[in-house]
Amino acid sequence: MPPDRGPEPDSPPGPLAGLLVADCSTVLAGPYCTMLLGDLGADVIKVEPPEGDATRGWGPPWVGSEADGTQTAAYYLAVNRNKRSLRLDLKTPAGGEILRRLLARADMLVENYRVGGLARLGFDEATLEALNPELIHLAISGFGPTGLAAGRPGYDFAIQAASGLMSITGAADADGGGPTKVGVAISDVVTGMLGAVSMLAALVGRDAKRGGAGAPGGGQRIDISLLGATLASLVNQAQNAFVTGRPPERLGNAHPNIVPYETFETADRPIAVAVGSERQWPRFCAVLGLPDLVSDARFATNGDRVEARAALRPILAARLREREAAAWLAALDEASIPCAPINDLVSAFASVEATALQMVVEQEHPAWGLIRQVGIPFRLSATPATIRKPPPGLGEQADEILGELGYSPAEIATLRVDAVI
Repeated sequence: MPPDRGPEPDSPPGPLAGLLVADCSTVLAGPYCTMLLGDLGADVIKVEPPEGDATRGWGPPWVGSEADGTQTAAYYLAVNRNKRSLRLDLKTPAGGEILRRLLARADMLVENYRVGGLARLGFDEATLEALNPELIHLAISGFGPTGLAAGRPGYDFAIQAASGLMSITGAADADGGGPTKVGVAISDVVTGMLGAVSMLAALVGRDAKRGGAGAPGGGQRIDISLLGATLASLVNQAQNAFVTGRPPERLGNAHPNIVPYETFETADRPIAVAVGSERQWPRFCAVLGLPDLVSDARFATNGDRVEARAALRPILAARLREREAAAWLAALDEASIPCAPINDLVSAFASVEATALQMVVEQEHPAWGLIRQVGIPFRLSATPATIRKPPPGLGEQADEILGELGYSPAEIATLRVDAVI
């Protein structure tokens, strides 16, 4: 199946069609949040500083041509589709006026200025509420708006360290390992996801207020921090620490609460095996030709197997090394035991499973040519999410956005000459 080439012309509008999002965020958490809103149909206007979103320069790899100035980092493409770009100098009075006009119309605002940064530009909460009492304002920070760390910048790598996530990621000390970051900026991604969830909840709350008595309103401020979102993502590992009073140890690819649930070497390459229930354990032993393990009291329950991990793992590892990965994966799959090859990213997106999910999409950009991107992971049957626009060039839609905000062609030309846009 070829990559998806985007929505059909008669596709129904997404569930957020008609909503206007002012995206004043940069880098990853905020742009990922607003991309999700854009995929769901919202009109997202990306308000970029004069130099553009920093990720435009976070390469290689690049798309476009360095010779004609269209070169842009692949990183930027990852989280900025379904948006229109407005390059804007907010330190100028004219730039501030443009943002005021935009926010007066917007349903949502997303920003990740340092704490107090938006207020210093003239947009404190009182001003925003007076300008648009129905505005939903998501403020993303590294460590939250209060406390001793409120003013500190927050980047994903530092947050992974501060949150404890790195302390449970990587090989055990005994195996020569050390704390390791996750291979993607997972703190930013989780923050963006939770930010989108909280904004949609606020939208429902606003709509409920509109349906009742009283003056128009219903807007609110939402604060989310990279640290808080990452701590929330620690789920069972955090609960383990609460219950025991001890920090969890790094276990490499092993699971702290389930055994066997890790990678094993085979005769040619490693595979992942996830025996996640007591029903699966006897079937797993049968596939391996080790039925005696089922009746071995040391391994009777998952709790027993966790306690006896050091005794059980060498037995399983020795057997799995006797055959090649393809043979084991076929046999385990036949027995409905969760398992998988360890793919690289190119292999993962080329897999039949990813193809069936349409997780690779293609779009044409006038400057960058054909762009391949990650598809949309959720399917809405009546109001589908769609990819309608490729990531925009810096300020690419300035004229049309300013026209919608009431600026004349002559005024737009002056703003450009004055370097406001």
